[in-house]
Amino acid sequence: MIDFLKKVSIFSSLSDEQLKLIQKISQKKIYPKKAIIFEDEEEAKGFYIIVNGKIKVFKISFEGKEQILHIFGKFNIFGEVPVFADKPYPANAMAIEKTELLFISKNNFIKAIKENPEIALNMLSVLSLRLHAFTKVIESLSLKEVPARLASFLLYEYNKKNSADIQLTINKNQLASLLGTIPETLSRILNRFSQQKILTINGKQIKINNLDMLNEIAEGILKL
Repeated sequence: MIDFLKKVSIFSSLSDEQLKLIQKISQKKIYPKKAIIFEDEEEAKGFYIIVNGKIKVFKISFEGKEQILHIFGKFNIFGEVPVFADKPYPANAMAIEKTELLFISKNNFIKAIKENPEIALNMLSVLSLRLHAFTKVIESLSLKEVPARLASFLLYEYNKKNSADIQLTINKNQLASLLGTIPETLSRILNRFSQQKILTINGKQIKINNLDMLNEIAEGILKL
């Protein structure tokens, strides 16, 4: 557990003794696929760290449409903002596969922060990165057309590993929701990218063949 916690962003600079404190206040939870972890406006009693599996954070519109805001995997934290804001969870969270989590209660974590201010500084860094990422999501959904959103997503995946070979870890329905569109539209755009030789697509495996064109689509310079 100590080795695992060292790879979690907000705990990476802590000593082994401090990590043992975090371990002590962590509670392991396992959720089956499609299990709800928390709901929009539910009282926030703590936050979660993903040990294994994946979760999606999403909102539901009045018309019943789902908009995925984030998809998180191993070592990611989520539900952390209400810990400091003293507000309810601002969205829903669901396991999209069998998922093992660590839960840390708000009261225990605040007590740990008072004893170890370094944790708070790390948390501020994580929250700043999360805000930046969320701003990018809003910008993409409101200002970009769907092909540009898809191109931006693929470029993000490319930059994570600096590799043109991308392995999708979510299905096309989930990707469509993340991009603010429907699966049929996403499929048409992927086919168009494939026909233009920008991508080679084999199920969840995508190879970027033309990085320059993909950048131009993401920036709105090139429209297909």
